[in-house]
Amino acid sequence: MKTAQTALAAAAFAALAFGAAHAAEKDKMASDSMAPAMEKCYGVAKAGHNDCKAGAGTTCAGTSKADYQGNAWKNVPAGTCTSIKTPKGMGSLTPKA
Repeated sequence: MKTAQTALAAAAFAALAFGAAHAAEKDKMASDSMAPAMEKCYGVAKAGHNDCKAGAGTTCAGTSKADYQGNAWKNVPAGTCTSIKTPKGMGSLTPKA
């Protein structure tokens, strides 16, 4: 009798755990789909504020050496990059020289 109760309790616990995990994954997928699409925008980052690798001599985020460095990028909302104006020109979807 105790074995049956233990097995029943274990099955109930497993079902609850699966349900909770499934609900958490569903919530994560919903929040991910509501996040705006992003794109890399080159030439708009201030020195040390790029999002990742900015060419030779840099490794990742925050390593750009100059303001609006042409090969340094920031993630911006999709469709906005080329409308971002800087003292060195507009943002670019491809690295600048």
